[in-house]
Amino acid sequence: MLDFIRIACAVPPVKVGDVKKNAADICAYIEKADAQKADIVLFPELALTGYSCGDLFFQDALHHAVKEGLKQIVECSAKHPEITVVVGTPVRLGARMYNCAAVIRHGSVHGLIPKTNIPGNEHRWFSSGEKLDAYITAEELGVASSEDCWSIIIDPRLPIKFGDGAVGGIEICEDLMAPNSPSIQLAIDGAEIILNLSASNEIAGKRAYRKELIKTRSASCNCIYAFCSAGYTESSSDLVYSGHSLIAENGRILTENDPLIATDYMLVQDCDLGRLRADRRRSQYFKKLDCAPCEQPLRSDGTLYPLRKLPFVPSSKAERDARCMEIFNIQVAGLKQRLATINANPVIGISGGLDSTLALLVSVEAMRQLGKPLSSVYGVTMPCFGTSDRTYNNAWELMRKLGISSKEISIKEAVTQHFKDIGHDINVHNATFENAQARERTQILMDYASIVGGIVVGTGDLSELALGWCTYNGDHMSMYGVNGSIPKTLIRWIIEAIAAQPDFAAARDVLMDILDTPISPELLPPDAEGKIAQKTEDLVGPYALHDFFLFYALRYGFTPTKIYTLACRAFAGDFDAETIKKWLKNFYRRFFTQQFKRNCQPDGVKVGSVGLGPRGDWQMPSDASARIWLDEAENL
Repeated sequence: MLDFIRIACAVPPVKVGDVKKNAADICAYIEKADAQKADIVLFPELALTGYSCGDLFFQDALHHAVKEGLKQIVECSAKHPEITVVVGTPVRLGARMYNCAAVIRHGSVHGLIPKTNIPGNEHRWFSSGEKLDAYITAEELGVASSEDCWSIIIDPRLPIKFGDGAVGGIEICEDLMAPNSPSIQLAIDGAEIILNLSASNEIAGKRAYRKELIKTRSASCNCIYAFCSAGYTESSSDLVYSGHSLIAENGRILTENDPLIATDYMLVQDCDLGRLRADRRRSQYFKKLDCAPCEQPLRSDGTLYPLRKLPFVPSSKAERDARCMEIFNIQVAGLKQRLATINANPVIGISGGLDSTLALLVSVEAMRQLGKPLSSVYGVTMPCFGTSDRTYNNAWELMRKLGISSKEISIKEAVTQHFKDIGHDINVHNATFENAQARERTQILMDYASIVGGIVVGTGDLSELALGWCTYNGDHMSMYGVNGSIPKTLIRWIIEAIAAQPDFAAARDVLMDILDTPISPELLPPDAEGKIAQKTEDLVGPYALHDFFLFYALRYGFTPTKIYTLACRAFAGDFDAETIKKWLKNFYRRFFTQQFKRNCQPDGVKVGSVGLGPRGDWQMPSDASARIWLDEAENL
């Protein structure tokens, strides 16, 4: 089950007071929404009559027409049984009148939800439904005969049951703006989807305010929030109604209409219930609504859901640069505090690759902010069998341009002697050949740090930790890790953003060349032309794929089936389905078998929502079995 739900916001060209026309338009949009396999179609506030009827709401003729219009919509819904219709209508109950949302499905009105917070202009016609808990018969509402009659609940707290266990709630226009907004309690009680039927008039600046309010409410309530507002064909005697509609999910605007003033259109958007449920499982705020689930399955397959290949990387350059510098500042603050607390200098192994470059930049900025000379940063390059001319030269150039203390310690002789000591053939390029180099480098850094009064700053990143792509007690170990919660796909963008800063202008050219260098641990000899022969992504798989898998597996706990389905969509044209399946299985195999490395990783600051730190972010026994994940992945 993919856990997507498809919501349509339909804004018909309402004719104020012409209920017959409005009902026909509503039915036409129900048909359109059903054709697009929507699970819900939401209409504006009082869409059946028009919001701006004024004292026409007192007219019996209007309410007789409302009964006929509702009956027409109910009959239409019977022809489209897989979609839930939520439409705004006035409802008379005794001597009072309520501004309601009618929930219609399978040819029946399942409930009426009255508006709770009534603005001043509406008090003339409508009463608040805040404490209302009543019934009206289908015959009284005009949607059934006495021979085929049922009771309809009128209650602002009424939960709306959708397929596959999805539960929602409704509020109407002003309810969103009020401090006692119904959506807050509905969400606490378990509603995952909030639908808002609105007739929000437009004034300068209100669209931005409304958008920010909905975005924030969807985040604080950890919900899907769909807002559908009346269009400009409402009366313009005193106000203009813009037809602003939008759908948000947990702090993100998924879609909204483009024109500032609009009508006669429909937004259709997939929303991911799986994301919400994953977050709510980690929270103590939300309950489960006590209501029987609707047996009707949801139809959405998620194809309309916005999906990015690089979920850790913001799409726009402005947002990406801002995020990258924010992360850099968090890294610097963490390292600065550690260095100040223990009065130590940073020592970094410089390879000329992405990870060590970012660790060095963080160290330089930390010492600059501490008011220490940059010569107190110690960079050590340790060439060996696999070091290419390009990375060697870049490592030295970077250290010179940044003005740090630099040192070269070749490890070839030490590693060669070590091979003799343990009886390993130097011509056998296996894991022993590679790991010995990584451990020798770590030993040198640790011992050199004791000479200069320093600590070894770790360079390993989140993607490497997830895959266990590090040598135990080699590059796996340090005294403080600054990159441990940053995925590989984001590191290059952070370096690019830093390179644009005035304080690092001197190193800009070498930084850009490092960004263009293939990712490699350089533990195997270069090719005949002296170029990097060992490329990490040829061995463990593309980091773009692994970071995608990592994000959805850890952040939301999605199944292999859902992750595979999303990856096939996101990377269509880049990788075929079999390639994605191959690396997905490799991801799960490595992720489970390498937990023992993560359980003893060094301290390091967390910068994002996904982390593998064993003291708070990810706790898993080292001998946990990957069988059910691998079996599911194998059967894709």
